[in-house]
Parts: sequence; C-alpha cells; structure tokens
Amino acid sequence: MTHIKLGFHETDITPDAPMQLIGFGSSSKSQGVERPLRAQVSIWQSDTACCTLVTIDHIGFAVEHAARLRDALGALTGTNAEHVMLCFSHTHAAPNDSLEPAYANLVDARILDAARAALTSMRPVRVAWGCADTHIGVNRRSGGALDRRAGLLKVADAETGAPVLALLRLTAHGNSLKSDNARISSDWFGAARDILSHSWGCPVMLTQGAAGNVAPRFFCSKIDPPDADDTSGRFIRTDDALNEMGRTVLRDTQALFDSLRPHDASTLRMFSVRDTLYADVPTPSRARSIAEEAAQMAGIDGTNWLNEVARLNEAGVTRQSEPVELQFFQLDEGALIGVPNEVMCELALDVRAQCGDLAFLGGYTNGCTGYLPTAEEYDRGGYEVFWSMLHYYMYFGRVMPLERDSAARLVQLAVNGLHS
Repeated sequence: MTHIKLGFHETDITPDAPMQLIGFGSSSKSQGVERPLRAQVSIWQSDTACCTLVTIDHIGFAVEHAARLRDALGALTGTNAEHVMLCFSHTHAAPNDSLEPAYANLVDARILDAARAALTSMRPVRVAWGCADTHIGVNRRSGGALDRRAGLLKVADAETGAPVLALLRLTAHGNSLKSDNARISSDWFGAARDILSHSWGCPVMLTQGAAGNVAPRFFCSKIDPPDADDTSGRFIRTDDALNEMGRTVLRDTQALFDSLRPHDASTLRMFSVRDTLYADVPTPSRARSIAEEAAQMAGIDGTNWLNEVARLNEAGVTRQSEPVELQFFQLDEGALIGVPNEVMCELALDVRAQCGDLAFLGGYTNGCTGYLPTAEEYDRGGYEVFWSMLHYYMYFGRVMPLERDSAARLVQLAVNGLHS
C-alpha cells in the first residue's frame, strides 16, 4: 500500500477594488461583491510522488499566466509544472487577470502562500472514491447529452477517521449569474462549497467537468439570456439560483458521502501528455459571414476580429496551431483528466465509456483556451463554435475553433494516457 499524506490550505482572492469582469466580454468594472472568490491548495505525497492540485475561482487564466504559476508552485514543492494542476471553476464574475495585472499578481502571491501553509499541515490520510448522479446542468441544445456524474473523493485522517477533505467533480457552466450581473462572485461553485462543507464538516474542493455546452439548471437574471430559455421548462429562473444549485448537489451526494469508507491508497501519480491541434484561418468572405451572423444572432461586434483575420490573410497565414496539454491526476481507481479547452460533455462521456465511471475528463485546467466542440457541434456552428472567437481570439492565439476532428483526437489521447 502507498501511504498518502495530504496538506491543505485555502485563501481569499477577492479583489478589494472594482475590477473589469471577464465572463461576458464586457468592459465595465465590477460593482461590489456578491460572494467572495477563493483558491484552495491540496498537496498529495507518497513515497514516490508529490502532486499539487489547486482550485481557483476564475473563468480560467491565459495559459501563459497559468504556466508561470505552475512553475512557481513546482519549485516550491520540489517538483515541476507537470506535477501541478490548476482547476478553474469557470465563474464568469471574476476579474480579467489579463487586463488587471495587479490582481493577477495578488492571486499568484496568495496561492503560493497557501501552498507554503499546506506543506506545514501534511498528515497521513485514507481515501475513497464514489460516483452519484446530480441534476444541475442542462445541455444548451435541446435533447443534447449530459454528464450528470458527481464524482466524489472522500479523504479522512488516517488515525481518527474524521473527514478532512472532500473533492467533488461536477459539470455545469459557472454562470448562474448572467450578463446583467456586475458583482464579483464565485457563482454557484461558492454556494455549493459552503453548503457541502457545512453538512460534511470538512473543506470541499470542486472541480469543473466538460461543461462547454452545459448551462446551469438554475439561473438568476432580469434579462432573457440565450443560454437559459426558462419558457422551455428545462431552466429555472430564481433569485436563489446559486444556493439552489448547491442544495441540489447536497441532496444528490449526501448518501454517497455517508457510505464511503476511506482506505489506504495504492496509486498516486500526476503526469501530462501533449499534442498539437490546428485551426484554419477563414477567407475574408467566410469571416464576414461569421461576423454578420454573430452580430445578428448575439449582438457581437466582430470588427477587431475581422481586422485580425485580414492581417493573417495578408501575411499568407492559412492555419494556426495550438499546443495542448492533457494532465492526469490519478489516485487509486479515480482520475481527473484536465485540458485548458471548454470541452463539451460528449467528450467526457466518451472517455467514461472506454475507461469507467471514475475517469473524469474536464476543461478549464491550467488555463482556458476556448470551446472545443464535437464534430457534430462544429458542423452546427453557433456561439460555442464561432461567435465566441470574436470576443476571445486575442487570448487564444487563434481566430477560429480547432479543426473538426480535434475532439476525437483529444478523447483518444485521454484514453491512451489512462491506459499507459
């Protein structure tokens, strides 16, 4: 058996001044705080491995920012970036770290301080995995697939048996608060953490699943957002949406938490596999068509994007590349597999079908680089495929979505990595 030690610490990363929000392409500053932002650091050690798993209330840093923080955490723990996994909640109500450098520095400093504190709190633990179903997400396409798994890792003190941490993987976009919200918020992730930790008597870490096309079932907004049509009956509009999400998770996971009996672990490892994916640069006529559709259907101004496409065309650039890292955190029979992209839930279900219920592919890991649709969704187009690029291309280093076969390639890499 592998004797596992765990160190844990959490820290507040709420800004103390108005900040530009990142979630809906707005240039406005925040107006107060609805719910604080948090970062949590867990450090896992065995005789042969040291793995750092961090959860952060943010939509997802640019990969370059995430890489700097991973390097610093790796140096602090005596490992390297490949043994540091950053999991972002994907809340749309956090500051834009790319445009607010002082905030980015504050977050990094507090996470490094939390890691130092975690290293001083190492203790022997036992672990147990389980999986329940929870009804918190709705596929944005009517009749679309859903990954309802609530993957739960229960961690207990090896001597007393008392729970010391719960790690829960869930799947629903971090935007129960919609574009009319102007307040800093950890969104439903923060509410769920508070509700679960109060019931279970230990800290709770949440990681986001493959939520690229999964909206939260409960939402709070005075407008009629495009990803929450409450006239369909699939979505529920309520002023208490964040807590409703959290209460639903608690109801659906309480019995599982109570039933899990932690035991000594046999496997602990964290590693990465890498590939390069590609995206075509559109012709000027194709770009104009996309921009016109985005303006008509979503009110998006594509002027800057069109200028960038024109620049690439004039320079003779017809294809752009993106290096992609799949990172694995495996503890006994359970595994978190993370990519920076906003992957759609079908990809996670494909990995599950080949690797089992406790193989959890998720997005928003070590950064955020835009939607990665299935081949079918690529053909259908829309916000997740094309229109969002008009907002966020400048952060991704490309102007179009990754090619149609990228999802299948990513799934195969995940399966091969787990079987290695």
